[in-house]
Amino acid sequence: MNELSFVTEPSDKTVSHSDHVVMDCLAQGQPPVDVRWQKNGAKLLESDRVRVLPNGSLSLSFVRRGGEQSDEGSYQCLAHNKYGAILSQRARLTISSISSFVTQPSPVVVTEGSVARFACGVTANPPAIITWEFNQRALPLETERITVLPNGVLQIHEVKPEDAGVYCCIATNIASRLRSREATLTVNPASGAKPLMKPQIIAGPQNISTSLHQTAVLECVAEGNPRPLVSWSRADSKPIDVFGARVLGSGNLVISSVKAQHSGIYLCRATTPRTRNYTVAAANLTVLVPPSLVEKPESQTRPRAGTARFSCQAEGMPSPRISWLKNGAAIHSNGRIKMYNSKLVITQIIPEDDAIYQCQAENSQGSVLSMARLIVVMSEDRPSAPRSVHAETISSSAILLAWERPQYNAEKVIAYSVHYMKAEGLNNEEYQAVIGNDTTSHIVDDLEPACNYTFYIVAYMPMGASRMSEQVTQHTLEDVPLRTPELGLTSRSPTDILVSWQPLPAKLSRGRVSAYRLSYRTAADEQVSSVELPGEGENSTQHLLQGLQPDTIYLLRIAVSTRIGWSQPSAWSSHRTPKTSMPPAPNLELEPLNCTSITVRWHPAPSDAIIQGYKLLCYPDGQTEGSTIQFHPQDYQYTIAGLDPRRKYHVKLLAFSSHGDGYQAHQIVSTPGCPSAPNRRLATLPAPDHVHGQTNSSSVVMLSWGRPAFSSGKPVSYSIRYGPVAPYNASAVRYLQTTEQTVMVQGLRSNTRYEFVVRLHMDQMSSPWSSPIYQRTLLEAPSSPPLAVRVTLIEDDTALVSWRQPEQTNLVVTHYTILYASQRAWLAGEWQVLQREGSNTMALLEKLESGNVYMVKISASNQAGDGPFSNMVELPILRGKIQQGKNPRHTYSQTETTGTKGIICLSFLFLILNISMSILQAVERGCFYEVGKTVLQYEEEQAVASLQPSSLQNFYRPLGESESSQTSEGSRDTGDSGNFSHDEAETSSPNICQQPFVCEDKRGPSENVATVNHGGISKREDTSSCVLNVCAHASV
Repeated sequence: MNELSFVTEPSDKTVSHSDHVVMDCLAQGQPPVDVRWQKNGAKLLESDRVRVLPNGSLSLSFVRRGGEQSDEGSYQCLAHNKYGAILSQRARLTISSISSFVTQPSPVVVTEGSVARFACGVTANPPAIITWEFNQRALPLETERITVLPNGVLQIHEVKPEDAGVYCCIATNIASRLRSREATLTVNPASGAKPLMKPQIIAGPQNISTSLHQTAVLECVAEGNPRPLVSWSRADSKPIDVFGARVLGSGNLVISSVKAQHSGIYLCRATTPRTRNYTVAAANLTVLVPPSLVEKPESQTRPRAGTARFSCQAEGMPSPRISWLKNGAAIHSNGRIKMYNSKLVITQIIPEDDAIYQCQAENSQGSVLSMARLIVVMSEDRPSAPRSVHAETISSSAILLAWERPQYNAEKVIAYSVHYMKAEGLNNEEYQAVIGNDTTSHIVDDLEPACNYTFYIVAYMPMGASRMSEQVTQHTLEDVPLRTPELGLTSRSPTDILVSWQPLPAKLSRGRVSAYRLSYRTAADEQVSSVELPGEGENSTQHLLQGLQPDTIYLLRIAVSTRIGWSQPSAWSSHRTPKTSMPPAPNLELEPLNCTSITVRWHPAPSDAIIQGYKLLCYPDGQTEGSTIQFHPQDYQYTIAGLDPRRKYHVKLLAFSSHGDGYQAHQIVSTPGCPSAPNRRLATLPAPDHVHGQTNSSSVVMLSWGRPAFSSGKPVSYSIRYGPVAPYNASAVRYLQTTEQTVMVQGLRSNTRYEFVVRLHMDQMSSPWSSPIYQRTLLEAPSSPPLAVRVTLIEDDTALVSWRQPEQTNLVVTHYTILYASQRAWLAGEWQVLQREGSNTMALLEKLESGNVYMVKISASNQAGDGPFSNMVELPILRGKIQQGKNPRHTYSQTETTGTKGIICLSFLFLILNISMSILQAVERGCFYEVGKTVLQYEEEQAVASLQPSSLQNFYRPLGESESSQTSEGSRDTGDSGNFSHDEAETSSPNICQQPFVCEDKRGPSENVATVNHGGISKREDTSSCVLNVCAHASV
């Protein structure tokens, strides 16, 4: 077989010190096939201990560990024959070891009946097995109270006095056995009955990255009284793999042999049994996957002077880095050979390009290679190169090329290819256009404005191609800017706004920016003021607007101009100037003292405010703000020390008074290089690539990205910048810092479009920001009821209901639900239902019966769910017709008393009659409850509240509150990262007596759950047996 390939490639091995090991390698192809080995990318020399076997495998008679002579590292075999050479995948040789403990158990003090937890962790290869000792004896695990997780965590539930003692963990693998320090568990006796306690997650899951086929442990330990139930789900609503996952102990999720589909955000939920009280903790599981090729390069046959293109695509986690090899050696870009976007392009092919090429995809989990052959076809009678190439600019995106036919063998030309690329920069992608032999001109019309391009022409014949023509360079014209910069708006005093922006990249400016036009007006005024600013200069990216009105909303926008004309103006951005009572920004001066220190000086700006002190903040560019330093009002200078050389820092200073913090002065300063420090900024780091976002909820977006392709063993970190897209406000921009390639961005506004960019940091160097990605957070269900609910009687039997949208940021309402019922129907739970679109805030209630009192309440809904109902509004309908000539309107709202004295008398009489009827019915049935009607459901303890006069609702409030308690008030932040809680609404209803209804719950696990349907709205109700208590009152 002529094709050179591997039958067997080396694989990862873990061995003990002094073991004999063989790294397998078997190649096939046109003989003779020679096999050599590389270690860590360098040629491996043979010796008495290290030999290459006849079949190509590598034998190490005994393995060394430690120092420069250590055999640990990555190995590859290189197979070679007369057609070329190929390199195998990397194989890691690891010598078993176990290091000192990274986490050791610490003393714990708990109360009897609670949970005790010890942690133990060690770095070992292969992974160590963790066991525990109690009082220097093996810890018995036969009880269900004690759980040892695969990651070494020990959990003891329902702690007893006999659990007190000394605990120690033991880590064991084939290399060694380590014993941790001892930790004491102290158990304090419980004092009396344990009080009721909402569920709390005391040890939640952590973000983890796990290699393929390893075991992932997501811990979840919860406390509460009653003991909470722990359940697991995924944030993306996908099912958890029941075959590969199990729950260990009282709620820990263990996934064995993880696969790529196990990656995701997992939610641990602790719920108080038979209630809606719960708390949730979230964590992200990232499964690390070795690279796999989804597109492999294909072998090609090309004529001399032609062009060959190889393409290669790979997937994995982290995103693989693509590199190219020629005959087993790394390829470096030059004028003819370029690598970009996972492609290899070879132009003006020469005989030496005839070789075997390999695409190599690598990440932290391994490598994979694929090969392709390039065969170069030679032809002696090929045509000469096209002559007299001329380029002429037509527009901002088009250039006309013209040339003369080749001087020799022009009659054999069957086609021409036009090659072009940007003249500036390295590794620019080369484009090609093929045209027929019947023309000697071509218009290239997909170019960028205001750019230099290089062109050359190649003539093709059936069996070969000419040499490339002479190269020509031509410049495209400028054009109107494609976009405007984003504005940053801050105020240094109540009467100014500092407007700042970043210069547009060349791709967006489409030429040299000659001017900016800044327009502004107040939100209440249509008159627009404008100022034109130079496009170049020291302060060409900021402008201070002065003489403005304090405490006023201003709208601002910007337009950009080149020599060709003005761009479209940006969208309006809003900013409110500060109030006059707040201190203005101090005048700030920064001076680098040396390569690690900055002197900060300031003096207060003129103001009537009484300054009580200053606050100073300093943090590196690309990182989040740190802690503030506070000064007395008489302080005007401070030296910031301990900084990094050659680094950019943000310095912010503000004055504060009794009215609060004033407006800050913000400047950026760079520390100089130290005399002895080498200049380490010769190279520029590439920006992170493959930035991907996934929206998980109304406030969380998950980001991931790939590490750019560069070789360095130094640790790296990443900065994430994010903020709402519109309206843009620099104060809303936030930063995160991480060393991982994934991050969970929390605390976002619902239904808001955010922009995210990522930057890489390494050894005092920072990359440019990545290309932005945009994600919109999910819609959030209404969390509050509609406001200002009013009911107006406009006819004898018709009322108009009006309301306002709930107060909730970025809330979208798709429809409103109006429930109304007469007092008798209300007692029976029989509501009538109306629904109106979200743009409507009014509805008509028709065919109302006179002599009744109607109850009305409203809720808002959208695609995310239903919001809570408003408080009920009463509407009395008098008997008889409304007299002509009188004002027919009577309006009732949530905050007004209902009706006149006559209405009060009628209502009170009607109430007495209905109470009498209700008592008689209750005596006959023994309870108010019937199947198919709304259940009367109450807490066992209810607060006593005084009755308000002239309101039927006060007498019947328990029934109304029972109805409205079917909707939850939503989740509330607990302040913990990744946690949130949902508490059942605690209704406190003004009752006639302390306990007017005593409800005894006699349900079994699945009994007494009824579905009640009123007007098309289904609700699940709990049935109870109820006893009516009649209480005496002094007066009403």
